[in-house]
Amino acid sequence: MPTRAYSDDELLMLSGIQHFKFCPRQWALIYLEQQWDDNRLTIEGQQLHRNVDQPQSAQLRDGVLTLHSVAVASYALGLSGIADQLELTPTNDPANAIKLHRYPGLWNITPIEFKHGRPKADASDDLQLCAQAICLEEMYRINIPTGEIYYGQKHRRITIEFTPDLRNEATQLALQMHTHAIEGKTPPARYQPKCRSCSIKNLCMAEDLQKATTVKHYLKQLYI
Repeated sequence: MPTRAYSDDELLMLSGIQHFKFCPRQWALIYLEQQWDDNRLTIEGQQLHRNVDQPQSAQLRDGVLTLHSVAVASYALGLSGIADQLELTPTNDPANAIKLHRYPGLWNITPIEFKHGRPKADASDDLQLCAQAICLEEMYRINIPTGEIYYGQKHRRITIEFTPDLRNEATQLALQMHTHAIEGKTPPARYQPKCRSCSIKNLCMAEDLQKATTVKHYLKQLYI
């Protein structure tokens, strides 16, 4: 049984793990300073999630049970959030299976995450899905080997294997998020090429701040 390292009041939003992987400053601006700036991509992403966000909704089709917008939490990671979709398939193997009140038998769980765009260059989406799986494993005392991510631009699912390395990185990122949350400090701006695709680049102003710092340093050296 995982160690209960955090209390209810200390739980951070699970969705933040993908933002923290992309950029700790982006995560801090959104989750610590509560800043947000909708752009076309975030609006289209929100629309995609509206199609699957049906709390407490369940559908049984061709033997597969689909649950929407399921609350999950891990007190070992200190994270809580909403799993877009869980697909439950019947099994006769009691290992890593769960029982349900309304649906008899044993069921295996596969978490499904929905993303508007296409697979990212980094593993941020994979880590978010992995964190959801860790939450479910802690909640039901099971093991979940894989999950799936549906990408809107590709119109297909990609299977993600929850390897030891991916699990370890998700755990370390959660720990770093809590460290930043306790300190309450937003990391300084540092412009990188990936900043161009950031959904809150107009709020972060990393490029402008870096230019201003560079000019200030140049003038200081010039007049000393």
